[in-house]
Amino acid sequence: MIRLEEHCIDYTGAREISAVKISLIYREVTVNYKHGLPVITLTLPSRKERCQFTIKPMRMTVGDFLQDVQREDNAIEKVEVFTADGSVISTSSLMEVLLMNDFKLVINGTEYSVHPPLKDKISTEHATEMDDIKSLVHRLFAALHLEDHQTRRERELMQKMELLKEELLPLEQMKARITADVDAKTSRLLWIGLALMSTQGGALAWLTWWVYSWDIMEPVTYFITYGSTMAFYAYFVLTKQDYVYPDIRDRQFLYYFHRKSKKSKFNVEQYNKLKDDLAEVEESLKRLKNPLKLNLPIQEINDKH
Repeated sequence: MIRLEEHCIDYTGAREISAVKISLIYREVTVNYKHGLPVITLTLPSRKERCQFTIKPMRMTVGDFLQDVQREDNAIEKVEVFTADGSVISTSSLMEVLLMNDFKLVINGTEYSVHPPLKDKISTEHATEMDDIKSLVHRLFAALHLEDHQTRRERELMQKMELLKEELLPLEQMKARITADVDAKTSRLLWIGLALMSTQGGALAWLTWWVYSWDIMEPVTYFITYGSTMAFYAYFVLTKQDYVYPDIRDRQFLYYFHRKSKKSKFNVEQYNKLKDDLAEVEESLKRLKNPLKLNLPIQEINDKH
């Protein structure tokens, strides 16, 4: 009987010790790695069940993890994460940074100390291989989706170009009418200038040989030439341009054009903006269709040229 009682006492004590261990484990927040990903296991307050949360360290933030915990149990009113010394951890921090050191998880005022296991550091050679694989995956993704992206972009640019051309069409027609009128007026002004210079030359010749002598007309022609020089200099002072005939014609053309545009209610600023936008779209299309941008083989590029 004594041995039986001792045996019963030992058995009961063992059950109590086991229950204490289970209770401690039940209240712990543990971190384990499965298939290379960290798994955080904790107890839900309402259901008193252990729940596992698989973490993607490079993509998930602390805020994402806390939201997942709250969505899993509606009884969780407040959940926060602190460092081991009590500092608040920002919700924008990556989980990879959080799992590097010990931290505290506070759920509805209950504090849990979390001790993430030390993950074996990846060797330099393995890290280089991973970088090469990532680069290869990136190039494959770009190669597979480049054509779709360029086609979609080209379609968008073509639609935008059509819209711009539709808006420009009435303005182009109005501009063509104004340009024709202004060009004719500028040409008439040039011919009038030629006629006046011819008249002046003929008058000076008539006065020199039929009315007066060269001795009288020489000072007259000198002052006429000097006056013309002063007029040319005054033009430079006012316009900051040399007295060059093509530039003078363009300047007079623009003067008549803007004056005619105001009378015809032609919006020059809107027209210039639409033309700039159209030129930008055409340049974008040109760059998009560039063989070097399409990553074509050298032979195909040479064939296109």
